[in-house]
Amino acid sequence: MDEDDDPIDEISRIEARLEELAEIAERCRKITLVSKSVIALGAGLMLVTMLGLLGSNQVAALGSIAAVLGGIVSLGSNASTLRQTMAAISEAEALRSDLIGRIDLRVVGDEIAIKPPA
Repeated sequence: MDEDDDPIDEISRIEARLEELAEIAERCRKITLVSKSVIALGAGLMLVTMLGLLGSNQVAALGSIAAVLGGIVSLGSNASTLRQTMAAISEAEALRSDLIGRIDLRVVGDEIAIKPPA
């Protein structure tokens, strides 16, 4: 950070970045939930197919395997993205706290009230 930069402007930029990171984290959580659902549905379809309740349907068997594998890949990818995003959020919050700590804050409204004579 240059000495010419205003700490308040830098804090504002960090706040904007934190909002972006929070949106990314929320999107990752939603994708993780969908991935877990796809894995469960794929496993359920695989079980139903193996038990022969759908007959001898090879397309359903391949679809269930693809759903489970796709869900696992998506879950793993989003889990690592979420970890990286949470680490970036922690770093940004620490930087923001440091910048706030460097600002010379003034106390406003700390005057002593003088009572008027009775």
